[in-house]
Amino acid sequence: MSDDGDIPSGPLQLRLSRSALISNWRWLRDNSHGAACGAAIKADGYGLGARQVASILLSAGCRDFFVATWAEAEQVADVLAGANLSVLHGVRAGDMPLAHRLNARPVLNSVEQVRRWLDAGGGDCDVMIDTGINRLGLSLADIGSGVLDGLTICTVMSHLASADADSPQNAAQLALFQAVKGAVSADRYSMANSAGICLGSDYCFDLTRPGLALYGGTPRREAIGHIKQVAFPVAEVLQLRTIAAGDHVGYNATWMADSAARVATINMGYADGYLRGFSNKGSARFGAFVLPVIGRVSMDLVTLQVPPDCAISEGDRVAIDYDLASASLASGLSQYELLTGLGSRYDRVWF
Repeated sequence: MSDDGDIPSGPLQLRLSRSALISNWRWLRDNSHGAACGAAIKADGYGLGARQVASILLSAGCRDFFVATWAEAEQVADVLAGANLSVLHGVRAGDMPLAHRLNARPVLNSVEQVRRWLDAGGGDCDVMIDTGINRLGLSLADIGSGVLDGLTICTVMSHLASADADSPQNAAQLALFQAVKGAVSADRYSMANSAGICLGSDYCFDLTRPGLALYGGTPRREAIGHIKQVAFPVAEVLQLRTIAAGDHVGYNATWMADSAARVATINMGYADGYLRGFSNKGSARFGAFVLPVIGRVSMDLVTLQVPPDCAISEGDRVAIDYDLASASLASGLSQYELLTGLGSRYDRVWF
């Protein structure tokens, strides 16, 4: 991974804005209504590089981080020494060696996980309570049975199912979690993800857990104009050609030239996370020029139509239009998929 001052070397790059990442976290913190604002850095920091993301946000003041697995915790544990690190998938039997060695807490999600943790000697932990998403988490019946007795609980969490929409499910889950807060003793309570923060102060409790919005995603309309793009894919022109009127481009001939046209082929495709939903819909930029995607996106290649007066050459780089909200509308892919699907062939360059 390249960093400040390095000369980008890879033909396929993901340029990542340190200042945008910090700005997004600060906006989320300022809108957490006094709650601590953490950061979900699972899935390798949503595809941007968990170690670098963790280091940047730690320097900005973030002190609570969330990964999915113990393998992910091991990758960032040294960077986050002294911070709070929680493992959202809890603790399986095979996780116990790492769970005892690393300075991280399991988020216990089931009766079996609670028993496993207590049988191994216990220690600080977090607990997930399901309030309606019916995914991970202990049920309300579970917590009423006394299963949590003996645990040292740092944070009780729940997860909103429909926070990105104006759904009655949000208020229903909030009411259930408020009842949980009255029934389960813990140091802190946490419910809001990125979209949950936008729902307002009632959802923020003591700790918020943003993910998508940190990395440039717009979770709800309230965040429009405040969240900045972090990830900027950049590709290289491998070849230029001129085609005649009536010529087709790409697999299955889904695009035909109405008149003579210039075509640039660039070095990215669905193997890099630029998926087929962008076929005949996506675009790139070279200076002030917009270069539409023409034809189908293939595994390693994308074809672009070059405006007649655009002085682009083989070896030049083009910036892929990848504002997450706009790219989601164009491609039909979720903002989460657009981020986490970005592949390993990108040279990730922070600036």
